[in-house]
Amino acid sequence: MRTDKFLLMLGLCKRAGAVIVGTPMVIKGLQDKKVLAVFYSENASSNTEKKITDKCAFYGVQCYKTEFSSEELGNAVGKMGAVCALGVTDSNFSNELTTLNLKEKR
Repeated sequence: MRTDKFLLMLGLCKRAGAVIVGTPMVIKGLQDKKVLAVFYSENASSNTEKKITDKCAFYGVQCYKTEFSSEELGNAVGKMGAVCALGVTDSNFSNELTTLNLKEKR
């Protein structure tokens, strides 16, 4: 099993209470203007991906596709099932996760 800084940071973010988990909750957080960045799994369905990217574009929030599966994202935030989308509500965590996500794609 690989250890990844992005997933470790997501776990820390969850413990700090600065992450919203799940597509419906992320969309609600976007509407309430609480979410600063959205990260979604590589295996999210095309419908889910379109829904998330369209909402992020409408509300002017950065949206990033990760290289992790929904199961890996779920495990990182302590959920037993799959998690397709995560919304970050803290600016410091948002900046750090964005940097780590872009660094991993190189």
